[in-house]
Amino acid sequence: GVDEPVWLDKALKQLEQDVQAGARGLKVFKTLGLRYRDSKGEILMPDDPRIAEVWDQAGALGVPVLIHVADPTAFFKPLDRFNERWDELHSHPDWHFYGPEFPSFMELIESLYRTIEAHPQTNFITAHVGCYPENLGFVSQMLDKYPNFYTDISARLAELGRVPYSAREWFLKYADRILFGTD
Repeated sequence: GVDEPVWLDKALKQLEQDVQAGARGLKVFKTLGLRYRDSKGEILMPDDPRIAEVWDQAGALGVPVLIHVADPTAFFKPLDRFNERWDELHSHPDWHFYGPEFPSFMELIESLYRTIEAHPQTNFITAHVGCYPENLGFVSQMLDKYPNFYTDISARLAELGRVPYSAREWFLKYADRILFGTD
């Protein structure tokens, strides 16, 4: 309904009512960027200007936005013998986001971090190690660049375990910006 004239007012009012009723944050699922479409059939991305005021309102209300936009990079690659998640994706084909109907992994990541940058008064908590656990260097750069960016480690211990020494340093350096999460 993002194209409907009353959608934004309704969404902002609902968020305010939810916070008044005790909500402690706003959770945004990966359907934003992967599944939700506007009336023209275009994918609705996190940095879409039509939803920007929702992010600002969360900040004004003092609640963080927990946002999940991407999954392991293998979920965005062809499902062939080179895909390290071949077995997992065959068991869960709805987790496979490769093809023209989906944005690329990097399009999602870039949209996410443009959103964080555009709303400095809003705290964002990204799911799954910045939504890019395979690249701690990149996530570290984003943590350094955006003081309103936090992340959780839910469901990504396998990726962190591949680089145990780097992960240890990352945990030590950003201890006040990393949350424990479950998925």
